[in-house]
Amino acid sequence: MALKVSVLIPAAGASSRFKGQKKKQFTDMDGRAVFLRTIEAFANRPDVKQIVIAIPQEDEELFQIKWGSNLGFYGVKYIIGGAHRWETVGKLLDQVKDEEIDLIALHDAVRPCVTEKQLDAVFAAAAQTGAAILAQPLVGTVKKVDEKMNITQTQDRSQLWEAQTPQVFQPEIIRQAYANLKNIKGDITDDAQLVEALGKPVRIVESDAGNIKITTNTDIVIAAAILKARPQPKAKGPVGPWAGEQGW
Repeated sequence: MALKVSVLIPAAGASSRFKGQKKKQFTDMDGRAVFLRTIEAFANRPDVKQIVIAIPQEDEELFQIKWGSNLGFYGVKYIIGGAHRWETVGKLLDQVKDEEIDLIALHDAVRPCVTEKQLDAVFAAAAQTGAAILAQPLVGTVKKVDEKMNITQTQDRSQLWEAQTPQVFQPEIIRQAYANLKNIKGDITDDAQLVEALGKPVRIVESDAGNIKITTNTDIVIAAAILKARPQPKAKGPVGPWAGEQGW
């Protein structure tokens, strides 16, 4: 039976580390906004039945004017996110009808270079195990430092992986994880951490550095170069997906 996947994209962050005129998710990358490039990775997949993106309240007017009609054409719904990421994801989860969906994929709005092959692999792993994420093995030497930035230890990296997205879960697992949020102490840095707190296994699906998360202005250039180096899919729809924003 073919999988039915709901893709949820939290994009309501303030982009505090990104030094640009726009928030990083709305910044132009080779002709189109970063978040549109991200959505393109999912928009024409037959197993993706729903895409919902959460945006900041203060950007709703810009979003509607510039991108609203085209998002509607491709069946992408937007909602207003919360003050914190966990609130935003909670609102996104409310948009999913569990009886119609096999898997929920949470994906960074600023991770536009995920490939079809990576999505195939992580969806298949989550369908089999209930929870799976893309991640890449650490390849550099990892140092632990003190408050004075002096090295105190060289870490063994043999079992260390850097988590990426999408992070994909069966609906009941991710809902249970968020229901348990009140019992979690300390910083929560990704959704898999909440599932781990339930004592449930999360499968790693190997990815690579090409699935870059845009954090700085330099990352925009790197991500654009990665996409340019790949074979371009044939355009679908009357003018191709996310045709040049200058015409919107």
